[in-house]
Amino acid sequence: MPAADPLRDLGVRGAQDGGEIRVWSENATGIDLCIFDGKDPSYADTTVPLNRDANGVWSAVSQDLTPGTYYALRARGPKGATHAFDPKKNLLDPYARGLARTSSGEWRGYVQDDAFDWGGAVKPDVPLDHAVVYEAHVKGFTKLHPGIPEELRGTYAGLAHPAAIEYLKDLGVTTLELLPVHQSVSEQRLQKMGLINYWGYNTLNFFTPHAAYATREAQTGGTGAVLREFKQMVRGLHEAGLEVVLDVVYNHTAEEGRAGPVFSFRGLDNASYYRQDAAGQYIDTTGCGNTVDFSRAVAQRLVLDSLRYWANECHVDGFRFDLAATLGRGVGAEFDPQHPLLLAILDDPSLAGVKMIAEPWDVGMGGWQVGNFPAGYSEWNDGYRDRMRNFWLRDVASARAAGGLPSEGIGSLARRLAGSNHVFALERGPLASVNFITAHDGFTAWDLVSYDQKHNIGNGEDNRDGSNDNKSWGHGVEGPTTDETILATRRRGIRNLLGTLLLSAGIPMLTAGDEFGRSQRGNNNAYCHDSELTWLSWERDEWQQELLDVTRHLMELRRENPALRPVRFGRFGETTPSATQMDWYNKQGLSMSLEDWDSPSERTLQYLAASTPEFEDFNRILLVVHGLETNVTVTLPAHEGVTAYTLLWDSSHDDISDRVPEHVPGEVLPVGPTSILLFRAH
Repeated sequence: MPAADPLRDLGVRGAQDGGEIRVWSENATGIDLCIFDGKDPSYADTTVPLNRDANGVWSAVSQDLTPGTYYALRARGPKGATHAFDPKKNLLDPYARGLARTSSGEWRGYVQDDAFDWGGAVKPDVPLDHAVVYEAHVKGFTKLHPGIPEELRGTYAGLAHPAAIEYLKDLGVTTLELLPVHQSVSEQRLQKMGLINYWGYNTLNFFTPHAAYATREAQTGGTGAVLREFKQMVRGLHEAGLEVVLDVVYNHTAEEGRAGPVFSFRGLDNASYYRQDAAGQYIDTTGCGNTVDFSRAVAQRLVLDSLRYWANECHVDGFRFDLAATLGRGVGAEFDPQHPLLLAILDDPSLAGVKMIAEPWDVGMGGWQVGNFPAGYSEWNDGYRDRMRNFWLRDVASARAAGGLPSEGIGSLARRLAGSNHVFALERGPLASVNFITAHDGFTAWDLVSYDQKHNIGNGEDNRDGSNDNKSWGHGVEGPTTDETILATRRRGIRNLLGTLLLSAGIPMLTAGDEFGRSQRGNNNAYCHDSELTWLSWERDEWQQELLDVTRHLMELRRENPALRPVRFGRFGETTPSATQMDWYNKQGLSMSLEDWDSPSERTLQYLAASTPEFEDFNRILLVVHGLETNVTVTLPAHEGVTAYTLLWDSSHDDISDRVPEHVPGEVLPVGPTSILLFRAH
């Protein structure tokens, strides 16, 4: 018989005589289970000693471990620089599936009632080439929505309300990526300043939904009510055909630096769970005070078990791994793309079909690993972000200031437009790239075109926090203005950014609110603001409604034109199924020369893309990109098999209904300043 899995069934599981708890600690010399009085979770009325096996797993069976029971652990162990045992400290079970707080603010685990009727709802299983990711905050998305009942705003239930779902479906996104929903707490520093960690990147426990995002009814509704509301949200979104991806933070925990609070891991086995040197100093590759040591099998298993729980018992569709380079660091803290955890996530049959998205960096040595993750992960592509911002903003600003040309041409934009094959290996294809212009951290899209500098004074750090390298441009004025010329140029700028994002090969990720020009008043690090600064406003000016209509139209164009959505990179001289045959022309309609690609004088490009279909009809498009603030004329390329071009979109115009839509190869066409035109080729 195969040997029993030594790390099986950690946490609490039902047993014939109540429940069994299993907890891992290599260095503890004793662990007790404390059962708390049901009416007073601060008073332990039963203590049960746990027994250790040869693999460091401590376990006990108790008739009191039934749904609704509050419990904690107390661990004893050796003294020493790398240890932090305190037998008086009540600790959370790392696998607790329910959490509650005492009147004094301490945390307790409780045995979860996880029964739920999924009602036949199934995962939408959106193919990656059809996916459009929408990054949103559970509370911020619905807090001000007038169509959602007030008691549901800012909650899981609010996100599954028909008004929220109708908006997402009408917009055209397929995949809702939620900022962290694991139970989190605010750092001590923020609490002392009267601020909170609004984004939630400070995880307390990897198996429980953040209770504050549940309705008041669920928060007071007894065992399992918060979890049921989370599952009801997932079920409702699935019934509408929308996927749910969770932003997960496994790289560090809320226990902060060595002098931080003790909630769980530090008290159970500090020497094993966290990276540290022999003197007990933490090796921090996350910038958050501590780093989970993923050279350890138990830390790897913790992540895998958490992913399995959320994917299979809570039915979520995928995960975005915060600071994923940390998950791939081995014994020497060096990143290894073949790290056992990175491969195990992909190879786990119980996670088959689950979308895996890496934020492919951290702040440690060798932390930038874009393009280096194993096939099967998609990665946030910050090179795409930076080049698109530079092309449409900083390059143009530089050219205006110098009265001439920018320092870069169009070649680096073209490579990223076509899927960043200079970054991702041929076998991984363009869907390895998650393209984004903005994310939760950084400027919103409207602020990118409205500010040269960050304005983070409200964060309480004298404007030191947040990136100084935003590649933004206020178009001549810092922040709000009534100058209609500047406002019109800003609106064209944001259309160019969103148009590039949604018409590029790869997986587009849109940040909530960018589709209608949401502003955070120049704050590029609004993580500590739970207010109207970070909540979406549903009152829109006319120009914002026009921008929303443009975004919706761009998503429709992406759906309708598979040439914009290649699955594979093509090979020169071959026909690759589900790739795109790409031809590149300059403004004269001639094939791009080597000199054209990177010459600063060449800022106009024509990109003819033809699909090589497997599952959809043949499709061919022409994308014209012009990156200077001057008018230009282009000669539409004469290409074998193309007899006509139909104009589908022009970023230099709010409305193209009065434009002549039909054109022919060889025709000379005027193109407005800094603009994108999309044609269907026939």
